[in-house]
Amino acid sequence: MSLSFQSVGKIFTQGATPLKILDGLSLDVKPGEILAIVGESGSGKSTLLSLTAGFDKPTAGEISWNGGGTSAWSDDQWARFRKAHLGFVFQHYHLIPYLSADENVALPLRLLGRQDFATESALFLEQLGLGARLQHLPNQMSGGEKQRVAIARALIHRPALVLADEPTGSLDVKTGEQVLGVLFQVLRERRQTALIVTHSQDVAGRCDRVLTLKQGRLWSS
Repeated sequence: MSLSFQSVGKIFTQGATPLKILDGLSLDVKPGEILAIVGESGSGKSTLLSLTAGFDKPTAGEISWNGGGTSAWSDDQWARFRKAHLGFVFQHYHLIPYLSADENVALPLRLLGRQDFATESALFLEQLGLGARLQHLPNQMSGGEKQRVAIARALIHRPALVLADEPTGSLDVKTGEQVLGVLFQVLRERRQTALIVTHSQDVAGRCDRVLTLKQGRLWSS
């Protein structure tokens, strides 16, 4: 599934002052590509992810999936699309605190009505070296373990696109390296398309392509 931004603009209003975040931004993400977006704080990287996922709408331009525009999609259409076709990896994990590791990972499958969710989640966690943590709650796991659970949850249903926002930003260097190894191993094995926002040159260097978000537009790095 291909993603395309065509001359996308986004303006926020602070009081009476318009604040232009994105300005005629264009982007094509190919199926199977792992793309890094880098840029200074406040450059609009998180806004770009939010627009991609339909949490916000562009002020101008069009965002298309497989050649079809999304500007007329309702909130319900976006919600169904996110459930089936997107996976999310956040800097601060965002695991559900009262669910165990395997229950957190199984959640996307359960929402899609899959009957084999328990087996699939357990097998995937074992593949990621977390077979001994299946029944552990998030507060019983280390930061690296929680992020591996978050990665498993994002990828378990084989989404069309994984959106990752600073996936190792909360981890120390050693743990971050271990988590990166897991993330990119799974992305490559599954030929998974991913859009990764990062400040880390190490993360960006592992991607197929790196673009810099500056003055509202994307530039080749």
